[in-house]
Amino acid sequence: MICGAIDLGGTKIEGRLFDANMETVLTRRIPTPVSDFDAFAVGLAEQIEWLTTKAGKPSLPVGISLPGWVDPATNEAFASNIPITGRDVGAVLFKRFGRHFPLMNDCMAFAYSEAHGGAAAGAKVVIGLIIGTGMGAGIVIGGEIPPRFNGLALEIGHTGMPARVLVEQNLPLIPCGCGKNGCMERYVSGTGLADISKIKLGIAISNEELSRRAEAGDPAAGKVLDDWAELTAEALVTMQLVVDPDCIVLGGGLSNITGVAERVTLAFERRKLGTTRIPAVRTARFGDSSGARGVALFALNKAGERH
Repeated sequence: MICGAIDLGGTKIEGRLFDANMETVLTRRIPTPVSDFDAFAVGLAEQIEWLTTKAGKPSLPVGISLPGWVDPATNEAFASNIPITGRDVGAVLFKRFGRHFPLMNDCMAFAYSEAHGGAAAGAKVVIGLIIGTGMGAGIVIGGEIPPRFNGLALEIGHTGMPARVLVEQNLPLIPCGCGKNGCMERYVSGTGLADISKIKLGIAISNEELSRRAEAGDPAAGKVLDDWAELTAEALVTMQLVVDPDCIVLGGGLSNITGVAERVTLAFERRKLGTTRIPAVRTARFGDSSGARGVALFALNKAGERH
């Protein structure tokens, strides 16, 4: 059965159509209307209509992933980069289409995808950690999205980086856009790695160039990546102590660093608590399309439950 996904972001609304094998057959991107909610809702509806028209199926299962969350008590959304905060997106879409569309945090969608036929297939408790421009995580338990009081994903990016590792590496408390200092996102994300490189190397350097230098044997670049792995491992230890997963899947731009899973695994072993067994650390099987695949698959499964 075919299905579709809408991937909402601050710059684009992407529609993606999947065939019965969950392979992408069509994609379409439009700029995200950010001037107001009404314009945004029109753009979102246009993408849904494009998917159903291309599929030739008005009842096409379509899931929607978003960079924020929906409060299960009020159905009101929150996001920092698209104009949906305080709005009931689901109700607006129901009024327009006469049916419900699953709404899911993008990190949760990523974790759901990788738990179903992806890098975490067969695992019981899965964390999907996206480390791109920012940092966030999703969780799947027993193949399902667990209930959450506020509808939050694992907002690990805005927990504090432990002082022990900042002191070890002589790193400052870096201010975060959320208003706090020392958030994990400011050290582990792509933006964080770039800042750490500048602090440690004394020059501004792209993460791609840093990785190339490390692969070429540059010891200074390699040391920066090792230090970043230690910081990332502290984030994984924090999640392990709270959730205790058996698999953590890395996605986002930094997951493309050569040998990243192995580098982080070694750091995790050094920083784990006592004799605890660490979870498998893997990179995403479905790459940049994994989140869209996850929310499409979730919509498909929900449609199956209804029938």
